Amino acid sequence: MGDDQGGAVSVEPSNSWGRIDEQGTVYVTTRAGERAVGQWPGGDPDEAIALYTRRFEGLRVEVDLLDARIKAGTLGPDEAAKAVSTLRQSVADAHAVGDLDALADRLDALEPEIASAREARKVARVQKTAEAQVAKSAIADEAEGVAAGDDWRAGADRLRELLEQWKSLPRLDKRLDDEIWHRFSSARTSYTRRRKAHFSEQSDRREQARVVKESLVKEAEALSTSTEWGPTAGAYRDLMQRWKAAGPAPRGVDARLWKRFRAAQDVFFSARDDSNAQLDLEYEANAEVKATILADAEALLPVQDVEATRTAWMRIAERWDAAGKVPRASMKEYEARIRTVEEAIEAAGQQRWDNTNPEARARADETITKLEKSLAALQVQLDKAEGAGNEKAARDARESIEARESWLEQARRALSDFS
Repeated sequence: MGDDQGGAVSVEPSNSWGRIDEQGTVYVTTRAGERAVGQWPGGDPDEAIALYTRRFEGLRVEVDLLDARIKAGTLGPDEAAKAVSTLRQSVADAHAVGDLDALADRLDALEPEIASAREARKVARVQKTAEAQVAKSAIADEAEGVAAGDDWRAGADRLRELLEQWKSLPRLDKRLDDEIWHRFSSARTSYTRRRKAHFSEQSDRREQARVVKESLVKEAEALSTSTEWGPTAGAYRDLMQRWKAAGPAPRGVDARLWKRFRAAQDVFFSARDDSNAQLDLEYEANAEVKATILADAEALLPVQDVEATRTAWMRIAERWDAAGKVPRASMKEYEARIRTVEEAIEAAGQQRWDNTNPEARARADETITKLEKSLAALQVQLDKAEGAGNEKAARDARESIEARESWLEQARRALSDFS
């Protein structure tokens, strides 16, 4: 393209979007017209156009990258709008040769996308805020439930977890956020206050238990050398009940006190066991004597002659008492066997009394007499009924006779038992 005005000679450009004149001024063509973008005096015009074209290509790459980032959603709406504005200004002021209007149009086309992303983000923010409100309300509800309970260990852990959950959630409207936070914070404060009071009270109880148990340990140690085996064993049982009722002392202290308490018991009961073992050795001879006596006693059974058996039993009982104690391992067996013999002799004596009881015999005689009279009367009734042909009356009389005959048989057997 040439221009003869003012004697100037135009240089044919190598790019349709720009040219360079003979003074070396480089121009770019836009919808608004030509504007100078640089100077290249005395240089190769093609090199000038190539340089300013490369600058345009650099701008186009920036637009491509920004377009891709906005479409991919890697830029927030505000950040994207700022980047578009900055790049638009760079395109408008660019010292480059190329279709700058097309780049500007592409940047303008990004505005609706940014607006759409901004609206979507707004909707998402509203949704996220609504979800956060539900989540925070749930946290406050659970915290109030924990605060009303008495789980002093797991409850504290759970409240710490709920606090971390709260921190991870976005803030709400200040008034609403403060209102829910007040519920959550109040629940934590209430729980913490009650928890501290519980452990303080527990600490007081443990201290009181320490005082009581120290006293019990002293009592136990004082009894450890006693040789009054029965009463002292009972005293130790009482001490153990008082120990359990005292409750736990502080953990380390409780273990040390129990060790002393148990050691005192062990001293006493070991001494008692040693003494009993010695006695058992002494009682072995008694056991041999009583085994012979048991054999004599059991030979009395079954009882044939009550009086003779009673006389023999009296002598055996005297020998039994004189024989003394037997080892504890044999005591129950020996006592049970001798008691069986005694009960059998007592039962035989009671049976003999029952069989010779004059009052019982008289009652048996009286019963037999009454039944015999009743049978005679019923027989008269039966004869009359049969003579009159009254079958019903005859049948009733026969049934009554059968019943009384059975009773009479039983009464006679009972009377025969009396000697």
